[in-house]
Amino acid sequence: MDAELRTDTAPFRDPRYGPRRLEIVERADGELILTNPTPYSEAHLTTTQSLAHWAAVAPERTWLAERSGEGWRTLSFSEAWDRVRALAAGLRELGVTGDQPLLILARNNIDHALIAYAAMSQGMPVAPVSPQYGMAGANLARLAHACQVLRPAAVYVEDAALFAQGLSADVLAGLPVIAGANPRPGDVPLERLAAAGSAEPTARPEQHAKYLLTSGSTGLPKAVINTHRSMSINAAQIDACFVDPDPPVMVHAAPWSHSLGGNAILHMAARRGGTVYIDAGQPIAGRFGETIRNLKDIAPTYQNMVPAAWMLFAEALEADDALARNFFFRVRLLQYGGAALGQAYADRIQAVAVRTVGERISFGSGYGATETGPTAANVHWPNSRMGLMGLPLPGTSVRLLPEAGKLEFRVKGPQVTIGYLNQPELSAAAFDDEGFYRLGDAARLADPDDIYAGMVFDGRISENFKLVSGTFVMVGDLRISALNAVGSAVTDAIVCGENRDSVGLLFYPNPTLSRNEIEAAVRTGLTAFNARAKGSGGKVARAMVLADPPDVHAGEITDKGYIAQSLARTHRAAAVERLFADPAPQDVMVFS
Repeated sequence: MDAELRTDTAPFRDPRYGPRRLEIVERADGELILTNPTPYSEAHLTTTQSLAHWAAVAPERTWLAERSGEGWRTLSFSEAWDRVRALAAGLRELGVTGDQPLLILARNNIDHALIAYAAMSQGMPVAPVSPQYGMAGANLARLAHACQVLRPAAVYVEDAALFAQGLSADVLAGLPVIAGANPRPGDVPLERLAAAGSAEPTARPEQHAKYLLTSGSTGLPKAVINTHRSMSINAAQIDACFVDPDPPVMVHAAPWSHSLGGNAILHMAARRGGTVYIDAGQPIAGRFGETIRNLKDIAPTYQNMVPAAWMLFAEALEADDALARNFFFRVRLLQYGGAALGQAYADRIQAVAVRTVGERISFGSGYGATETGPTAANVHWPNSRMGLMGLPLPGTSVRLLPEAGKLEFRVKGPQVTIGYLNQPELSAAAFDDEGFYRLGDAARLADPDDIYAGMVFDGRISENFKLVSGTFVMVGDLRISALNAVGSAVTDAIVCGENRDSVGLLFYPNPTLSRNEIEAAVRTGLTAFNARAKGSGGKVARAMVLADPPDVHAGEITDKGYIAQSLARTHRAAAVERLFADPAPQDVMVFS
């Protein structure tokens, strides 16, 4: 490797993107409408048509793989197609196919995918909910509310013993239960369901395919309607961003109860004939080892992880040359989603890439929400700048509307939901007078003189808050900047200070370090951070290190790996009060 090769000037490995296309409408009030006119395919408009296609075209190619001991259990497209039709026949024999959904309580695994596609093939929607709703220690009120919204016809559970607490909920009483493992008396074993014969698909593009609950970070979740058409088109829109004859290979952990994992990864792979190696790792210090193990074993062509995972992975790549060699062997594209990733971590990863293979790897993000498919925009050109939302997907229009000194981001396209299940008034209110979906987020142009440079995320309007002085605190930007300043001594932070005099941060500790080491890093990092910050809303006045990691069962950390800020502040109310107590307790750091 050339010792003089610099990270910032090293060439990009070709990510195989197509050209950027954009139609721009500028309105008199500063409003912009950005539309991507790139055509996309409408060949497969139900979720199972792609499986049927690849079962015929590439029958032996692996669609899904999951760990089995030291190796992998693999499922080819032809095996998947046969199994889906067999399970569909079993569902028909059970008498549950219809308009009411199949509730799925399961982690990501092959059988979860098969039962989901089998139900959807018969026009029966699926409703995969967070496994946290049903495992030991779960708050069953969350499951009860989900079932009140979804009104399921039956339940699929990965393991009746593992999900015993969820199955004991009154709201599930009397429903048929299909069990992948450890069935109880009266449950239908998955294998018995698969022995009923074979049933061809009957689903139509306009039928409901999937109901996905929103995160509920600021209230009770709603069920977002995904039709077969909207799911299929969003995968086709992503495909149309590329000029790439090769199917993607991915190692991925995002839960299928959310649209990133279930739609943008799982169904996008089905659409493109790609392979997903199911990763059971978690983006939390102490639980990330499985992801590293998998990426030592499998060389992906495309890797998408939440920022918390990339932050942990940066350290692993720097420390393990064998891991770096395998990971960068053929990867063409890196992406993050769910939250912002700091530039410093991305630069560290690029430095390892250049040292290992002499090339930078295009590193970007997509942007959207459960209601938008999920993907409304993405970075589809070689890139190393973090924070970009990208540009609209093919067939998608974005409305940037001046609002309180920012540009509110709204989106229209065939992948956008038709609304929320059984909530017509809420559905209508989600769209503006021109039919654009309101996300509640802001964007700005990366380069006001070059719209083709893309958009930058400019904060969650719904997440930001005001200090008592009226100063706005931009939570997302402040959190990422503070985490970059402190470094790996902490894993994440809660931004506090609504209706108070100043901003405070509650940090989650890195469990491998002592409290003294963590507090020293926080003091040093925030002192430097404050020296650069401007205005009271951009400086941190107080900080405290929490005693424990994010509370998964309380929903403090979402399945996608980011902190639900509003919910976390509520859950940690006592810690917030301690943070701002006067005089400050000994464990609270005060900055001038």
